[in-house]
Amino acid sequence: MKLEGIRVLDLSQFLPGPHLTMMMADHGADVIKIEPPTGEPVREVGLRQNGHSVWFRNTHRNKRCMTLDLKRPEAVAVFLQMAASADVIVEAFRPGVVARLGIGYEAVRARNPGIVYCSISAFGQTGPLSRKPAHDLSIQAETGLLSVNLGADGTPAMPGMPAADMAASLMALSAILMALLRRAYGGGGDYIDLSMQDALLAWTPNVMGPPFAEGRDPVVRDERSWGGAAMYGIYATADGRHLSLGGSEPKFAASLLGALGRPDLAAACRLPPGPAQEEVRQFLRATFATRSLAEWTAFMAPLDVCWAPVRTLTEALASEQVAARGMLVEDPPGQPHLGLPIRFREEPGRLVPRLDQPGESTAAILAELGLDAAAVAALRAAGAV
Repeated sequence: MKLEGIRVLDLSQFLPGPHLTMMMADHGADVIKIEPPTGEPVREVGLRQNGHSVWFRNTHRNKRCMTLDLKRPEAVAVFLQMAASADVIVEAFRPGVVARLGIGYEAVRARNPGIVYCSISAFGQTGPLSRKPAHDLSIQAETGLLSVNLGADGTPAMPGMPAADMAASLMALSAILMALLRRAYGGGGDYIDLSMQDALLAWTPNVMGPPFAEGRDPVVRDERSWGGAAMYGIYATADGRHLSLGGSEPKFAASLLGALGRPDLAAACRLPPGPAQEEVRQFLRATFATRSLAEWTAFMAPLDVCWAPVRTLTEALASEQVAARGMLVEDPPGQPHLGLPIRFREEPGRLVPRLDQPGESTAAILAELGLDAAAVAALRAAGAV
């Protein structure tokens, strides 16, 4: 697999860091999850199956878990010994914490110049908000995304997915792989300052027209990406379900409106989004409300139109497409796992559903460091592991 031989020390918790290190584990990296004595918080968050939370199962498979109390000098010494032979370190404490503990980039680089050290934080290591606590919702609010995520009443609504967490996960994975590639070509290690806010803001190039070009906030209902385009929106059906139109290209408008007996409206779909397309939007709202989602699914099937039914999560997981792509995988006990989204023809990744209990691999990892039974017993006695 692509990352065989790469060792990762994962100090992060919750979602961005654990998700990216799991993807590395799926492709062969040896990921050692280092938990505090209280354990990874998501072990106890949400619904559980067979002793593990579903959240933990979908972010921590195939990692070796050990516990270290990094407030104790003996544990710090163990960590630095591990870091000396690691390739990647991922941490997500508030800025300044790892340096205060004695395990920051400078301390590790002194022992291992080739280390790729990634710090994921809410707002980055610099700036006036750098030490402000935040999770996904706060980041979406600070970045302006909640202001355009409006509910039916026109006010900000709870987002449907943790976009800041996942943007940070993917940006951090990209940064780590870039750094490893550079190192492989003769460069040294590097330090990555990954801000969740930066990552999320970088995901907005398609909606920055009003702020950049006109210095104003967008009028959400009139913007192309948020329903201002008749052919890019969500419509209710007669049975209380919904369908989405997801392509504003003229050919799609001509195909749909022709099939609905209103080819004359296709020209309006070439106009700017917003009021100029309101007649088309009204027609589509009234029309889609006359039949059930199943009836519209049959009607739309032969048309060259970019559309999709609004499925529930359980419906999506049961779809033929998800099955065909292997994105829902069952382990031997029958527990579902999200599959591998990165696919290589050569050296494909492998989903290993093994999950460690807290500290399950501590003894084995300490033995790999060359510590004998007496040294391990001393660490346990000191409360370091």
